[in-house]
Amino acid sequence: MPIKKTDDAATVFHIVGIGASAGGLEAFKQFFLHTAADTGMAFVLVSHLDPDRDSLLADILQRSTIMPVAEALDQMPVEPNRVYVIPPNREMVIAQGRLQLSVPLEPRGQRMAVDKFLGSLAEDRKKSAIGIVLSGSGTDGTLGLQAIQDQGGVTFAQQPDTAEFDGMPSSAIQAGCATHILPVDKMPEAVLACAGTLASQTETPAFSTMKSGIRAILKQLLDFTGHDFSLYKKSTIVRRIERRMHQLHIEDIEVYAHYIEENPDESRNLFKELLINVTGFFRDAEAFAVLRNDILPKMCRDKADDYVFRVWVAGCATGEEAYTIAILLRELMEKTHQPFKTQIYSTDLDDSAIAVARQGIYPPSIAQDVAQERLQRFFTREDARYRVKKDIREMVVFATQNVIKDPPFTRIDLISCRNLLIYLTAELQNRLIPKFHYALNPGGVLFLSPSESIGNHTELFSSIHRKWKFYRVSHSNLSSRAAMARGMHRPAESGGKPPEQAMKKASRTKPLQHANYWTPVQCFAQASVTANLQGDIICSHGETGRYLHPASEHTKLNVIEMAREGLELELRSAFHAAAGEGIATLNREVRIESYGGSTSLSLSVKPLPCPVGAQRLLLVSFHDVTDTAVKLGRERSAKPGRIEELERDLAYLKECHQTTVEELQVSNEELKSTNEELQSTNEELQSTNEELETSTDELHLANEELITVNSELHSKIEQLERMQNDMKNLLDNISVGIIFLDRRLMIRSFTQEAVRIYPLIATDVGRPLNDFKPVVEEGGELLPAARSVLESLMPYERELKINGNAWVLARIQPYRMLDNVIDGIVLTFTDITARINAVAAQEALNLAEGIVNTVREPLVVLDSTMKVVTASRSFYQEFQVTAEETAGSLIFDLGCRQWDHPALHELLEKILPDDRGFEGFVLKQDFPVIGHRRIVLNARQFIGKAGEPQLILLSMEVDA
Repeated sequence: MPIKKTDDAATVFHIVGIGASAGGLEAFKQFFLHTAADTGMAFVLVSHLDPDRDSLLADILQRSTIMPVAEALDQMPVEPNRVYVIPPNREMVIAQGRLQLSVPLEPRGQRMAVDKFLGSLAEDRKKSAIGIVLSGSGTDGTLGLQAIQDQGGVTFAQQPDTAEFDGMPSSAIQAGCATHILPVDKMPEAVLACAGTLASQTETPAFSTMKSGIRAILKQLLDFTGHDFSLYKKSTIVRRIERRMHQLHIEDIEVYAHYIEENPDESRNLFKELLINVTGFFRDAEAFAVLRNDILPKMCRDKADDYVFRVWVAGCATGEEAYTIAILLRELMEKTHQPFKTQIYSTDLDDSAIAVARQGIYPPSIAQDVAQERLQRFFTREDARYRVKKDIREMVVFATQNVIKDPPFTRIDLISCRNLLIYLTAELQNRLIPKFHYALNPGGVLFLSPSESIGNHTELFSSIHRKWKFYRVSHSNLSSRAAMARGMHRPAESGGKPPEQAMKKASRTKPLQHANYWTPVQCFAQASVTANLQGDIICSHGETGRYLHPASEHTKLNVIEMAREGLELELRSAFHAAAGEGIATLNREVRIESYGGSTSLSLSVKPLPCPVGAQRLLLVSFHDVTDTAVKLGRERSAKPGRIEELERDLAYLKECHQTTVEELQVSNEELKSTNEELQSTNEELQSTNEELETSTDELHLANEELITVNSELHSKIEQLERMQNDMKNLLDNISVGIIFLDRRLMIRSFTQEAVRIYPLIATDVGRPLNDFKPVVEEGGELLPAARSVLESLMPYERELKINGNAWVLARIQPYRMLDNVIDGIVLTFTDITARINAVAAQEALNLAEGIVNTVREPLVVLDSTMKVVTASRSFYQEFQVTAEETAGSLIFDLGCRQWDHPALHELLEKILPDDRGFEGFVLKQDFPVIGHRRIVLNARQFIGKAGEPQLILLSMEVDA
């Protein structure tokens, strides 16, 4: 049954855009058969129509709904509870609630009418937009649904196995643009439910009221995907969570948090929802024009032939931007004749988007963004889609990467990160910008979107183009490593400061999590450092600048690498003993070079106690040794101590050398194994490539066969159209009323002549014949006869009188298909009025002649118009007239109009029809030849078969 609007119907005026192509007519009809007329929504239908023919779509759909269905006109306002249909050879958009039509500029086959309208609908109605894609081939509608989805609207796609052609709905589903996938007959109810949900939520709850629910949801996402969205912009997170709640008809965020915890698949759906894959070829065409004309030529000028130009596209989504840059580089190489090498690394967090990018296959709608010349040079057409050519595809390497937590690429010349930073908080942006600075070569360029910037990192980049956000790496006293450390909350925040100052600052901004970290502060007064087993500094205490170098661009905050001359070897040996064997080194005397001179110190390295499972830490302490103590020590054991020190150093070096050799052997074995695997993979890829080439040839042949079949089908369609035209003209010109009924006695079609019997109009097609009463005077029970014919298959025939004086011959016969299957009945009505009248007239004439020829008195037989049908021989003899001048003439015109008497007029025309006769009327007149006569007239009226006064018998008694 058709759905009806509920009490919670939307007060917001929703517009539903419905797109379809091949097989869409039946889908349209099914949709409106299940849609009530009072939903409060407007429906706009966009279909691929023949531009050279008038469309009957509006007339056909009017039979499936009682809502008014109209073909759209330019500037027509859209109103609720109405259906609008796109006219042929027109493109349609909506702006400010009005439909706007234009002549399409693209050639046939490249027009994306559904995408164009749905995109404008998303822009015009925002969250009130609802988009539906039904049966059709190709990919039209996918980008339109994506636009509606991005605006917070609701999108539907027909369940592919219920569609006559599943190309359009499958494309939308595979692109992730369909929030609901349903059969057509289930869509109206879901559309009304979604509209009611959107309308009922007029205000978004404050973030503070949603905070606990969002925290639980993000934790579930972190556990499920391993990705932390807590530093994404809250508005983005709230909007995407609300969309999922709308789709699931959940109104409370706590309920949704519980739902996502119990349904792991929903975690995956929300994860995909948060990954906003909005991109396109040459998006912001003017920006890429600047890149092509100004940025790239200067960057590639004077590059050596063997130079490798490296590009990193971060947040590439489905790869359009990476291929765009590859196309520009290829054009530049061809223009300047510089065959330098390129490596384009294109990364994204969404593995499904990366899979699409690797395929390099895109819908026909890219023709709107890519010039025709570039389409021909860099793409091949495959099954109504475009595939990136091999030479462009091989320039790009795609990979899944979390740009926030994964290590960046290095030695990059150009980084493109567009429309990613806008979804991140300032904290995350401050991490990424230094990361990009670190990844770029000197003179490298950072390319952002117009709505993004480098923030307060002006010391790392200088602006090249302010409008389109091109930045060049700046030489800065702040090293890339230090900047990255600052952005990622590493202990050191300034590369020029001594490490102890940086670490003091780190200790203030990031409290230590374990009480053992503060042991050196509590127990020792001398300078000390707490480090992990690799030597990375956790915190420091005291003046360590005398023993450790300040951090520079080429060093990490590692106590061993920062050790001053003379200290590194002893410190490394002590770390090895403490980390590997748990042996502490206490008060080892070491002489180092510091501040232009040498000094002696006492070095201690010992493990710190820690709970089970916690990170193991080492305490490194430094203590100055006075010169007097040094001299006394040297005097006591100068020679034995020196030998012992050298032997210890030699043993350590041997051990290090052996460890290095073993690690090198292991690495060689791993590399050898990896090389063998790569060779095997390469062979498999070569085999796969050969199979793909074979498949390509087979597909090409199949495509040619399909083209031939399509031509034959087109010829058949033209033939059927001619036959249909012939049949229409035949039925219109035979003047026979015909009504075709199906097995349920529902009207399929009828001819205009059938309207004489049944009061039918064009919109009655599809209604039962029982709804109409035939205009017959008797024997009008045609419906029982029709049922009898359908059951017995025996034809039925009967003469029926209609409209008082007309007769038709009604025939009822079974409707037989070519395979002899009975699929209804046919009613025909042939006008037989002339035949009935002719038979009646002939019978009357025969009767009259028989009567008059047997009576001696003068007799005249008149018809209903007072014309003489016949007269007796005695009449001709008495009045001296002939049959030729009498038969067919009015009685009042005979002779010299002697019979034209007012009283006789009165009797024949007025009194006689009522009384059926009269007697004894006396007429006295002078007649030519015979003179004066007195005539006594008697008349009698006879009723013929047709039910009307057919004959009048007029007898006469003549006296001189």
